[in-house]
Amino acid sequence: MSETYDRLVGLLVDRFEVDRAEIRPDTKFEELDMDSLFLVELLLVIQSEFQVAVAEDAATPGDTVAAVAKLIEDGLRVPSPSAPAASATGERA
Repeated sequence: MSETYDRLVGLLVDRFEVDRAEIRPDTKFEELDMDSLFLVELLLVIQSEFQVAVAEDAATPGDTVAAVAKLIEDGLRVPSPSAPAASATGERA
């Protein structure tokens, strides 16, 4: 898998005391006995650890670990709102 996936697994193991042997890319959070409240807490930790903006309702207990890793990666690809934008003519805004 990706570095992001590995970091997410590390967070689940270290911060949330999930057994590493139970985590696979296709494991759903509900299979790990994690509810919506847990996911809100996890997404807040993800925002802090990965420095990425993720909505508190961006994941559900039915989502897989791999899906959340992709969510993080997609967030990392979004340019920062404070970064200067280029106009259609190529000039700096």
